[in-house]
Amino acid sequence: MAIYRKGTLDQLWYGLYNPKGTNNTAELNAFFQALHMAKEEIAQGSSVRIHCDSMYTTNAITKWAGEWRKRGWKKVNGEAIKNPEIIQPTHALYESLKSSLTIAHVKGDAGVEGNELADRMAMYGADQQAYHRL
Repeated sequence: MAIYRKGTLDQLWYGLYNPKGTNNTAELNAFFQALHMAKEEIAQGSSVRIHCDSMYTTNAITKWAGEWRKRGWKKVNGEAIKNPEIIQPTHALYESLKSSLTIAHVKGDAGVEGNELADRMAMYGADQQAYHRL
């Protein structure tokens, strides 16, 4: 995860390694952590914009989860959703913050500095199998 303050790179994070994790669970976990950090910044009066290159993550949390919740965390076809252990708390946190933040999709592998740095940190975290902040 790459964190910018006033347009300048401030922090790089990696971690939450899960040997059974997938790209989607990694993206969802990163989004959850970003929301936690956003909550702190919003409490201090800052405006927050979260950029995410995963359409699955942004749609799951900002568009689909509300309907899934109404259906008992099931899809329209009655199947249980995947990754409910991450989606449910992430959606709840998003709902509590959504009026105070902006979520933006950024195209992956398009040379966007923050996204490229976040991808490198994710690969480094997987290689290290660890959780740290640099």
